[in-house]
Amino acid sequence: MATSTLSRTTRSNSFSHSNSISIFIDPNRRTRRSKLFFIRTSRSSRNLSIKNVASNQKHKLKDSGVQEEAAGALDSFKPDSTSIAASIKYHAEFTPSFSPERFELPKAFFATAESVRDMLIINWNATYDYYEKMNVKQAYYLSMEFLQGRALLNAIGNLELSGAYAKALRKLGHNLEDVARQEPDAALGNGGLGRLASCFLDSLATLNYPAWGYGLRYKYGLFKQHITKDGQEEVAESWLEMGYPWEIIRNDVSYPVKFYGEVIPGSDGKTQWVGGENIKAVAYDVPIPGYKTKTTINLRLWSTTVASEDFDLCAFNAGDHAKACQAMKNAEKICYILYPGDESIEGKTLRLKQQYTLCSASLQDIIARFERRSGGPVNWEKFPEKVAVQMNDTHPTLCIPELIRILMDVKGLNWKEAWDITQRTVAYTNHTVLPEALEKWSLKLMQELLPRHVEIIKMIDEELIHTIISEYGTEDLDLLQQKLKQMRILDNFELPASIIELLAKSEESSAVNPTEELAIADEETKPTDEQDQSEGEDGEKKQEVTFEPDPAELPKTVRMANLCVVGGHAVNGVAEIHSEIVQREVFNEFYKLWPEKFQNKTNGVTPRRWIQFCNPGLSKIITKWTGTEDWIVNTEKLVELRKFADNEDLQSEWREAKRRNKMKIVSFLKEKTGYVVSPDVMFDVQVKRIHEYKRQLLNIMGIVYRYKKMKEMGPEERKAAFVPRVCIFGGKAFATYVQAKRIVKFITDVGATVNHDPEIGDLLKVVFVPDYNVSVAEVLIPGSELSQHISTAGMEASGTSNMKFAMNGCILIGTLDGANVEIREEVGEENFFLFGARAHEIAELRKERAEGKFVPDPRFEEVKAFVRSGIFGPYNYEELMGSLEGNEGYGRADYFLVGKDFPGYMECQEKVDEAYRDQKRWTKMSILNTAGSFKFSSDRTIHQYARDIWRIEPVILP
Repeated sequence: MATSTLSRTTRSNSFSHSNSISIFIDPNRRTRRSKLFFIRTSRSSRNLSIKNVASNQKHKLKDSGVQEEAAGALDSFKPDSTSIAASIKYHAEFTPSFSPERFELPKAFFATAESVRDMLIINWNATYDYYEKMNVKQAYYLSMEFLQGRALLNAIGNLELSGAYAKALRKLGHNLEDVARQEPDAALGNGGLGRLASCFLDSLATLNYPAWGYGLRYKYGLFKQHITKDGQEEVAESWLEMGYPWEIIRNDVSYPVKFYGEVIPGSDGKTQWVGGENIKAVAYDVPIPGYKTKTTINLRLWSTTVASEDFDLCAFNAGDHAKACQAMKNAEKICYILYPGDESIEGKTLRLKQQYTLCSASLQDIIARFERRSGGPVNWEKFPEKVAVQMNDTHPTLCIPELIRILMDVKGLNWKEAWDITQRTVAYTNHTVLPEALEKWSLKLMQELLPRHVEIIKMIDEELIHTIISEYGTEDLDLLQQKLKQMRILDNFELPASIIELLAKSEESSAVNPTEELAIADEETKPTDEQDQSEGEDGEKKQEVTFEPDPAELPKTVRMANLCVVGGHAVNGVAEIHSEIVQREVFNEFYKLWPEKFQNKTNGVTPRRWIQFCNPGLSKIITKWTGTEDWIVNTEKLVELRKFADNEDLQSEWREAKRRNKMKIVSFLKEKTGYVVSPDVMFDVQVKRIHEYKRQLLNIMGIVYRYKKMKEMGPEERKAAFVPRVCIFGGKAFATYVQAKRIVKFITDVGATVNHDPEIGDLLKVVFVPDYNVSVAEVLIPGSELSQHISTAGMEASGTSNMKFAMNGCILIGTLDGANVEIREEVGEENFFLFGARAHEIAELRKERAEGKFVPDPRFEEVKAFVRSGIFGPYNYEELMGSLEGNEGYGRADYFLVGKDFPGYMECQEKVDEAYRDQKRWTKMSILNTAGSFKFSSDRTIHQYARDIWRIEPVILP
């Protein structure tokens, strides 16, 4: 490795003869904001001088030039490359994470990041000092995932300092891009849910909305994915191993979190939750800067530990080390891993602990801030006027009973007051229609772990039942039973005493004889002889409805999604078709009861990270042809590109930018996988979480068919018949999702065979990129030409990767699912490759399959036989191919309709080949995709949340 400029001139001490540094600090709080800048350097000696500069007055400095320079820096927040280089060198010596002898890339990254963080802290402190002073209403976004990606380039880009930092690092012997690559991706998320949350934070800061993100600080994240001959292997993620320069631990901000114990009435009349297991949640804060704005908001991550007195010193000295550390290990493991496997009761318990820790610590923090801002006696009625809590999916559902618990048990409010405040404060974003993602928790487990919350959930459930009865009455008990089965929060649980009493009175008046418990949803009709016995003396039949679950067959559960809908004031889907399904199917009964609660908020992605910073070549072209940089925050300006879509000069520039991005992918694939691909072929990409409903299996089956047909042709014939492609996959299969891991193995086996087939050459390559994350996406998306979004219709809530690809001029092939519907409308039907069954057809198609009426396409049968022939190696793919056969059973009978959509998919791929052969047509389609992606900025989405759900206004710092 070449020695950098800094390491050549400084050996035993990096700064024994380096520049002197002047630091100007305003350490004051609130009206006196901390401002740290590195202004002047000199070659003569090492001298660190610190001066206090009040933000509201001018201090006379001995050097008037320094005074003017300092004032200018403080006003403009634009230090030059010289002062930035001094700042980086300062941190390399005085905030050391590495030994002093060298200034190599890892050390350069940390010093650079800490230099950037200094400037972020100025705006960060100013932002929240101002929010405190103005006592603004604030939104709090709670999410189990925040998939941030690397922060360095994003931060300096938002600060408009990319050029200055690049120049500063060149002075120090390094390249900015090389330094930035040293940063690990923060392992705080898995897929679209977490990436959406991060895009939202970027937009909130850019648009100056007062907001805060809350999550958990996972030590190991999900996992690091290795691809071996056996397929996917998981190892612990090491993102925190070297430290994380963006976070600041707040040792003065921690909250107690309790598990287990018992609930007893207190002497003061308040309910007390006592005993059990106690841990401590400690705050780690990460600054989120806005683009071209002083606003820098906060992502607060909780880490879990215990007080030092919980370490059992006596047990340790007695040799029982495991017992001595048990409390600490129990606390710390809560934040070890994102989504720990939940096949075991221990795994389920850990997941529930994670969710409650997020909710409890965050709400305690929110309430403490509200009380502090109140400045005197607290008027809890105003809490929803100052606080908006958004639950990103069902993971933070326990916010609802936790807020009620704090208001009642700690703050002394009554049930009615606490329930009203909670409903006006909390809102819920639904991200799925998949049954496994609509969380249900064992009532027994929750009763053991969170006994007080179960009591509160029972109160909410009873409140809901009374609401249902008041809406539908008790005259038609069949109807009432149906509504209760679909809508209750507590599933398969006995009716509350108040409801039994109500139904008993109804029985007296209508000769109805209900029992105390709910019936199963599909209870069979009673035999005729029993019906005869139900006839009265007058020969008329009495209405008889039973409410009896079978406790042996139907476990008692808490339906978290139902709790979200009942406990909040707003429910939104994340794409138009998804919101329609939510209203029409998933929560239809709730929608009929409270139609005003339901909204659509189509997802969006930040154009800063996903065009400007990851695709600078395309960004320059967009700015040139739209005549403005305003598109970076006002994506409606992208529509201007439509006027020039046929312009040959624009098309030439567009193709050249795409080719440069493809060259980056070529280098990246060689480095990460060893495969060498040609930049002169179509780059066909499917990167997302591996799941059966996302249908990576459909994609790879199509590739297998393509490969088989190539093998059946002569060299000239196959060249004429097929457009050359490199098919790129990426994504993680959950560690316990066996079928998804089989799909990963299948893709890699196909690639190993195809890529080494000399007859095929560059006509077809299949590459699986390991450990897909945000940084990988930032390389792949700009150079992609075709992107696959081919989920079974009605199963993808929205998707955000489809938006990122379209923004970067990539053409989509997909079904009418999620945001594909709206993307197709905006980019034009002729610029989107559509195939597949529609969402409203899916149920009937599955029914047709169950009845044995489905006839598979011969090409599909041909592919399965080809796979079973062993062409792709010795692995037994019978289980995988078998899932596409049969007529019944979840996981078999081709539940995700791969076989049904296969012929349409293959025919659509032929249209893709035809379009790609005409590069002028393809380039026009690419331009129109970027132009049509204006609607899918997260800025637009955040404006809608702020207006329709949170009721917050932008707050511009003075």
